[in-house]
Amino acid sequence: MTPALAAYAREVFAAAIAAADPAAFTRDSLDQLFANLHASRARTHRIIALGKAAPAMAQAALTFCAANQRHVASGIVVGAGPITVAPAPLETISGDHPIPRDRSLLAAERLEEHCERVGSDDVVIVLISGGTSALVGAPVFGLHQHDLAATHELLIGAGFDIARVNAVRKRFSQWGAGRLAAALAPAQLFPILLSDVPGDDVAAIGSGPCAPDSLTAADVEAILRDARIATKLPLALAAYLGAVRAGSLPETPKPGSVVFANVHTPIVGNNALALRAAEHRATVGGTAHGIQRVVLDQRPLTGDAAEAGRAIARAVLAAPSGTCLLLGGETTVRLPPDHGRGGRNQQLALAAAQVFHDAGRDAPPVLLLAAGTDGRDGPTDAAGAIVDNSSWSAIQNAGLDPKACLTACDAYSALAAAGALLRTGPTGTNVADVIIALRSLSA
Repeated sequence: MTPALAAYAREVFAAAIAAADPAAFTRDSLDQLFANLHASRARTHRIIALGKAAPAMAQAALTFCAANQRHVASGIVVGAGPITVAPAPLETISGDHPIPRDRSLLAAERLEEHCERVGSDDVVIVLISGGTSALVGAPVFGLHQHDLAATHELLIGAGFDIARVNAVRKRFSQWGAGRLAAALAPAQLFPILLSDVPGDDVAAIGSGPCAPDSLTAADVEAILRDARIATKLPLALAAYLGAVRAGSLPETPKPGSVVFANVHTPIVGNNALALRAAEHRATVGGTAHGIQRVVLDQRPLTGDAAEAGRAIARAVLAAPSGTCLLLGGETTVRLPPDHGRGGRNQQLALAAAQVFHDAGRDAPPVLLLAAGTDGRDGPTDAAGAIVDNSSWSAIQNAGLDPKACLTACDAYSALAAAGALLRTGPTGTNVADVIIALRSLSA
């Protein structure tokens, strides 16, 4: 792997992360939301921050309120891992991710207690980012945590895109599908969302805590049937769906419900912020690395991770020398029964490495970086990977069969053997994935 080209790809990725800074986005959003709401300044303010970017977003909201004479009486921050935000007057707690277990259940309980403190005339700043679904993942009344956890595992391995994953799991979640808005009504809610969902559907981001759910129980059953996993759903959850469909249990809050009367239009930050910054950095710094043409694909990247990796690899191989391709979105992985470790970006990168290898020795020098903007790709310590023409052979030389690893969704083992994993640590933001593909000038 050419160190200089790999370093350049890292620089472009770092620029994408910096642009999605949750603190700056939160400050700008609050300026916009409160610009014409001077009368609300005297009201009691609360902050609810949920997701991987919750600490930074909450700290920015606290600072904004202090600078604008808005008194924050209380609030809660639910994030992933250690939380460094100044606690007073906020409670901080960590949930589980990507599968909600005991810590998520506790976080959900603490969130409920905070909701009970909110008065009808209060202003609630609701800060939502990727990871919310799991971090406050607790079942609706009557269901059990272990069944919700099993459902999360089922959906993650089913090859679903994030919109369909959240369409299903929010149905059973205490705080999804508009239920947070219902619990806080009639307080004034100001949602600020950092999106990790292609298309930025507010009903899908974080499982839509403050957004109406347009789907019915019958719709959710159809999604499960179409994916051929309806029979794998825990029995209690299947029975719950049936009861809602039959009218024995209430539906989720729908568009037009009174619970959304005081929910202000959300402001959404997204993957496009990161990609525009990556495009700028790639353009400004590319000449020194033989990059003369930067192409940003505006279409959200979706679909099977391995297929996407192959398609991107073929595209960059066919591109003119000195090209940088930039893409963003979120792919999916359908896990086999006996699978290894990895994430969607690692799977994408490993598939691309195979195409680079198969192109032969006469192929132009190419490189691909695929990584999650949150710094974590699947249940691993890597954000993603960087691969080039030599990566597939490096895996083979390390004694592993990269094709078998790809089939078994064990990309982590293969890429680790080749020294191709990209480790950034938690970034504090989450706006889906960024893919950078480079074809340098031929030697």
